[in-house]
Amino acid sequence: MTLNGFLALALQSVTDPRGVAKLLLSMRLGTEAIATAFALVIVLNGLVYALIELVSPDGSGVMGGPMVVMALQAATLVLTVVAVTWAGRGLGGAGGMQQIAVLMIWLQALRALAQAGILVLLIAIPFLGTLAVFAVFVLGVWIAVHFVDEAHGFGNLLKALMVLIVGVLAMAIALSIVLTMVGVTPPGVADYV
Repeated sequence: MTLNGFLALALQSVTDPRGVAKLLLSMRLGTEAIATAFALVIVLNGLVYALIELVSPDGSGVMGGPMVVMALQAATLVLTVVAVTWAGRGLGGAGGMQQIAVLMIWLQALRALAQAGILVLLIAIPFLGTLAVFAVFVLGVWIAVHFVDEAHGFGNLLKALMVLIVGVLAMAIALSIVLTMVGVTPPGVADYV
C-alpha cells in the first residue's frame, strides 16, 4: 500500500467505516499477514510515543519508555481482539478472531496516524491539539462501532456498541489481572498497601 493509498483509506474510514470494514474483510488476510500488520502497528505506535516523549517538556517517560508502551499495546490489542470476538459471539455475532484482528489492527494504524497529527498540533497550536484528542476519541468510537457491526453481521449499531463496551471492559479487567500477576502496579499504589 502506498502512502497516498493509506491516507485515502484512513479518510474513508471516517466517512464510510462500514465500506472500509467490508474492504478489509474481503481481503481475507492470512495469519502471517495479520501477524506482520500487528507487529507493524505496535512498532509505529511505539515510535509515535517516543516522539511524544522527545518533545514533551518534562520528558518524564510516564509509561516507562517505548518498549513498555509497545508491550502494553500488544497485550491490550490481543486482549481486545479476544474480548470483542467473544462478546460479539455471545450476542449472536458471526465475527471470527481473524476478522476482528484485521479491523482492530487497522484501528491501531489509524491511531498512530492520529497521534502523529495530534503531536504536530500540540507543538504548533496546543489548544487545537487538545480539541483534536477529543475529536479523535469520538471518531475512533464511531469507526470501531461500525467495524464491530460489520464483522459480527449484527445490522444494529447499538448491539455493536454494547459488544465494544463489554469487550473493552473485559480487556481492561484481563489486562489488570495479567499486570498484577507479573507484579506491575500503578505508581504510588504500593505505598498504600
